Amino acid sequence: MNSTCRYLQLIVLGLVAVADPEARGQTNNPPIAPSGTTNSSGAAGSGGPTNTPAGTNVTALGETTVTGHLDKARTQIMPELGATVSVKGEAQLLSLSQGEAAPVSQIITRFPGVAADSAENGDLHVRGEHGNLQYRIDNVLLPEGIVGFGLELDPLFIQSIKLITGSLPAEYGFRTAGVVDIQSKNGALEPGGTVSLYGGSYDTFRPSFEYGGRDGKFNYFVDGSFDHNGIGIENPTGSPTPIHDYTEQSKIFLYGSYIIDDSSRITAMASASYVQYEVPNTPNVPSGTNPNGTNGTWASAMTPLGLLPTGTFSSSALNERQKEQNYYGVVSYQKNAGDLDYQASAFLRRSEVAFTPDQLGDLYFNGVASEVDRALDSAGLQMDGSYHLGESHTIRAGGMFLYETVSADTTTTAFNLNSAGDPTTLTHIQDNHALYGLFTGAYLQDEWKLLPKLTLNYGARFDVYSSSFDAENQLSPRANLVYQPFQGTTLHAGYSRYFTPPPVESVSGGTLAKFNGTSAAVPVQQDDPVKAERANYYDVGITQVLAPGLQIGLDGYYKVAQNQLDDGLFGQTLILSAFNYERGEVHGLEFTGSYTTGGFSTYVNVANSVAKGEAWSSSQFLFNQNDVNYTQGHWIHLDHDQTVSATYGAAYLYKESSKNTLRTYLDFVYGTGLRQDGGGTENGQPNGDPIPNGATVPSYYTINIGAEQSFKVGSKQAIKVRLDVVNVTDNIYELRGGTGVGVNAAQYGMRRGIFGTFSYQF
Repeated sequence: MNSTCRYLQLIVLGLVAVADPEARGQTNNPPIAPSGTTNSSGAAGSGGPTNTPAGTNVTALGETTVTGHLDKARTQIMPELGATVSVKGEAQLLSLSQGEAAPVSQIITRFPGVAADSAENGDLHVRGEHGNLQYRIDNVLLPEGIVGFGLELDPLFIQSIKLITGSLPAEYGFRTAGVVDIQSKNGALEPGGTVSLYGGSYDTFRPSFEYGGRDGKFNYFVDGSFDHNGIGIENPTGSPTPIHDYTEQSKIFLYGSYIIDDSSRITAMASASYVQYEVPNTPNVPSGTNPNGTNGTWASAMTPLGLLPTGTFSSSALNERQKEQNYYGVVSYQKNAGDLDYQASAFLRRSEVAFTPDQLGDLYFNGVASEVDRALDSAGLQMDGSYHLGESHTIRAGGMFLYETVSADTTTTAFNLNSAGDPTTLTHIQDNHALYGLFTGAYLQDEWKLLPKLTLNYGARFDVYSSSFDAENQLSPRANLVYQPFQGTTLHAGYSRYFTPPPVESVSGGTLAKFNGTSAAVPVQQDDPVKAERANYYDVGITQVLAPGLQIGLDGYYKVAQNQLDDGLFGQTLILSAFNYERGEVHGLEFTGSYTTGGFSTYVNVANSVAKGEAWSSSQFLFNQNDVNYTQGHWIHLDHDQTVSATYGAAYLYKESSKNTLRTYLDFVYGTGLRQDGGGTENGQPNGDPIPNGATVPSYYTINIGAEQSFKVGSKQAIKVRLDVVNVTDNIYELRGGTGVGVNAAQYGMRRGIFGTFSYQF
């Protein structure tokens, strides 16, 4: 009894200490994860604690030393603690297809358990989920933006990147399919600058720069890029060159850090991106049919109204466009005070998307044209801390507050319909609305070293979510057990209770009744509110070092969910809409392997996944009635479910001399195909309707190769020349077939592309 009371007192003292900057002593800093591609249990303190002096040292440390020391201390605040972790450092990033010119989404696709989708759309499917990812930069949450075609993050600023999946510890809440944890470059550790020019196929032209330095206690880093190319969004056909697909993208990232003393610093980060897309066209599409009336096509109503004198419209001439703007800023204070480490952050974000239809073309093919403007504003606070209690316990606690507002303005042009369902005149429907969402969460957990080789991390978080359409909360216990019976062998098992609110920006706040009696009316009038997903998640895995430089891993997971969340593209607007399945089930296996020796490195990831849902329970107006009825009694695959996903990479760094190096790489991606509609009446669908997501597109692969030559001038690799060949075999392969739940267009992977880069470092 006395020992229990004493232990509770220590927990309370640990929480109080988070607010006590005067505490002094020793800090427990686990070793930094290797910079290669790994798959591990993420066990903090594996191999025993590593104590490093901290606090107010008598002898002042150099600013670079302090920066490195504080970077290590920051990893102690939020370690992975039993989750499944994969890491790519700077060398591994350069060994991927297109290197630093690749979108961040392409980088994440090379991690285990990730199914490829529209690269420029930023669609990522980690362990059978659609989205549900959270992004962090230097341990600070990046609030969600309105989901669009591009991820605004530019890989130029990335020092290393992790994907954390599995049974997440209590510090990670709300978005739980995976955590993309990015460590940014800074001027203290990498002073100097680089200017680059990347270009090649598809009229690609991409100049960029990066520069960092240190001035006393202040260090800084900045990068920027401008990208112009003719394949902004995946081609809807298998042709070598898409029609109407140009994009221009401007991005900038700023980082600054000021060291207050040897144990504390203030850091500020900001980013901005401005992106314009043309929506690509499919040639030879016939006029859209009118399912409501008797006069055939929408074109038949346009000529009498004087809208289309010729009576035809070429689908190759459509001019739909989308513009995206994203801005982000954060300020953080970090303190390392002996056994106590903590970081407090405040952040702001604004995200805007504007979709401009082709008024005549969209009326001709779809009977409706919608202009959509959405803006999302986010503001939040985050605080995380850890307190080391002797050799056996480390207490961690923290919380987050995030407030979001969404304004969505839609102007829809549609046909008025007569009693027979035939179009008569045009109408313009204005549907403006505003939504809000409040996310609040707090957690407490203990890393308990039960035995020298056995660690238990247990705790819980409490989350509260309220919005314009929903209000829910949940207490979520978490526990992970990590066992290292032998050197080089790590086993882990974990359970996590998850609470995942819907993204506010993806929830429809429109008024269905406004569109009744027009060509924009929906066949299903039911619109139950989107709810938070609640899930039980189980994860078991092992990693084994077989020889120096050679490691393999196997991980299995199982998730059962209530109100399984999903997203899709519906109608002509290119903004995701959220909905629920009443029940969901996701399970899979992942195998990983990596080998490094000398200048040679290689890795392989193979994942099997099954993701299903039953009974749509919200936003039913997005679907047709037959499909709604079918899912009430049948499990269907989720549209992003891919049975097997695999990636492979190999690279060799050859040092020709003390001044010159040559890097070559091979990059391979394989998938059995995402879902599309298939099946018929034999499976319970009436009228021969296909089963939603009842089939898959064909399996595919793509091979990419490249080389990079560096020439050293002075102390730097001053000149780099790089060649990348994407899809070297020029495969024609489908990512999306154009059908399936929430799939509104076909998408094909890039045909062969040849790109070159010239960089000068100073």
